[in-house]
Amino acid sequence: MEGDIVMSALHNATLMITGGTGSFGSTVLKHFLETDIGQIRIFSRDEKKQDDMRHELQAKHPEHAGKVKFYIGNVRDLQSVKDAMQGVDYIFHAAALKQVPSCEFFPMEAVRTNVMGTDNVLHAAIEAGVKRVVCLSTDKAAYPINAMGISKAMMEHVIFANARVAAERGNTVICCTRYGNVMCSRGSVIPLFIDQIKAGAPITITNPNMTRFLMNLDEAVDLVKFAFDHANPGDLFIQKADASTIGDLAKAVQKLFGDTGTNIIGTRHGEKLYETLMTREERLRSEDMGQYFRVAADNRDLNYDKYFVKGQVMTEAEESYTSHNTTLLDVDGVVKKILTTDYVKEELAKIGK
Repeated sequence: MEGDIVMSALHNATLMITGGTGSFGSTVLKHFLETDIGQIRIFSRDEKKQDDMRHELQAKHPEHAGKVKFYIGNVRDLQSVKDAMQGVDYIFHAAALKQVPSCEFFPMEAVRTNVMGTDNVLHAAIEAGVKRVVCLSTDKAAYPINAMGISKAMMEHVIFANARVAAERGNTVICCTRYGNVMCSRGSVIPLFIDQIKAGAPITITNPNMTRFLMNLDEAVDLVKFAFDHANPGDLFIQKADASTIGDLAKAVQKLFGDTGTNIIGTRHGEKLYETLMTREERLRSEDMGQYFRVAADNRDLNYDKYFVKGQVMTEAEESYTSHNTTLLDVDGVVKKILTTDYVKEELAKIGK
């Protein structure tokens, strides 16, 4: 059964989650807190969010709260990462700057966290003898056009380079996952739409024809668990995902919460018309594993003669895997999809629906 390997591996083990107070970290806790995992370390830089999470765990899960340990630190600070990593068996690396507009205005901040911070985590993991590291990336890293996507694309190359080094030493398996928009995560559009409707204001749409992948947080955790179970060094795992237009997403939210009208505001800094989860180049070396694609590491070395002088010319597949050519949900399909999120169900309960 899927996930048996990860559950078996985590028996009495120590799992560290970087950026652990975020939406992904909170969902990981929901999946693993009541298992026989030994310890979960939440590593992040925001003491307020850590304190909030600690109190929520103590209130809702008093019998399990003690296995969660909190570490203040920053992935930009190598020493703080090393201090938190002693005795860690496995890492889910989720710490990142993710908001497209803020990264566009402050690109070096994205570089320091997403690129240099990831390098710090992986160097520390290899040095500490961590068994397995699963890193989280984004569809915006494929054919990137904005600072956030470019920093995440560079992060992926840092991951693959470190995975090669770790494989040569034989102690740490490093892999990567890439997924699209997580519905109702912090800073995402569905909570914004709901807040605008509750305020009686029209919802703001950048471009109704823009398409985006849709997945919930549980699916994001399932993808990470699948990668944990199946990864070879340097593998990239991608979930096959449904998508919708932003216009249909807005209609779906209004169908549930009420129609207050729409206001088209135009595309924001660095936004794409559609998102790519797997490039043509990656698709050529991908393996279809059912619900997921595995993209094997590019294991070419610096001796290019054996690839080009001898005439290897096939470098890309016919098409990439995008939010335009995946399954596009209609409005009713989007309604059904967003109803899988706890956030939407909780917001509907507040208004008696």
